Amino acid sequence: MKTARNRLDLLVWLPLVLFLLSFSGGEQELSHDSCSIQNRSFTAGESIVYKVYYNLNFIWIPAGEVEFAVRDEGSSYHLSAYGKTYGSYDWFFKVRDYYDTYIDKGTLLPTLSIRDVQEGKYTLYDKVTFDQGKHTAYGIRGRAVDRIKEQNHFEVQECMHDILSILYYARNIEYNHLPAGATVPIKIFMDKEVWPLQVAYKGKEVNKRIKGLGRFNTILFSPEVITGEYFNEGTEMNVWVSDDANRIPLLIESPVSVGSIKAVLKEYKGLRHPLSSALD
Repeated sequence: MKTARNRLDLLVWLPLVLFLLSFSGGEQELSHDSCSIQNRSFTAGESIVYKVYYNLNFIWIPAGEVEFAVRDEGSSYHLSAYGKTYGSYDWFFKVRDYYDTYIDKGTLLPTLSIRDVQEGKYTLYDKVTFDQGKHTAYGIRGRAVDRIKEQNHFEVQECMHDILSILYYARNIEYNHLPAGATVPIKIFMDKEVWPLQVAYKGKEVNKRIKGLGRFNTILFSPEVITGEYFNEGTEMNVWVSDDANRIPLLIESPVSVGSIKAVLKEYKGLRHPLSSALD
């Protein structure tokens, strides 16, 4: 399994991890066109908020929230994610993570990706411009937008995604006819390198209770994750996604290096389709 060399921005990364996983053991692989996919699952105006909990010694502590939003920018969608710890948690480990990605409406591939994060004393500003036609990426990187230390030019593979674009792309992959154990190969560019990953489909779970929202018909994934600062090798994560045309993650649970963590859908608006997977 590939190991992460740099920090992964936990509050934002956790709800994204469904599509940022490395899974071994799937017996069947699904072929798909990663260069273009028709968007049927989301639209401009969508906003999804998750509440993130941290568990230590069997006590679940509300740690923060993450909001994902989609805006219309003409020929592009502006995807954003903002994660923050609650004020009562800031004394322990303050997080303010901002992600912004612009994707082409026709292909859902990124043209511009920005990460601006603060985690405790660690800060990072990372801006990458993609030229999908030339298979290149140009990046600037530093401790802050006014403290740029690196300027890099990368050769990347065709049809390259970033950490946000792959989430919205993967929501449009058709899983309904897959057998349990099938895998979907994907790749993303993050932290100056390409990550070849896979999404493993584990089947459906009906009548799943989601705290605060009720019961849902769901699609279940149980991936191993990218090994790094937060996840030990062999860590397995459970992810439940709405079994409807929206395919939004409803609940994510995982052990971390110390304790465990989960993200629960708190509120949503502007979905493209009715949340028909809800049973209550």
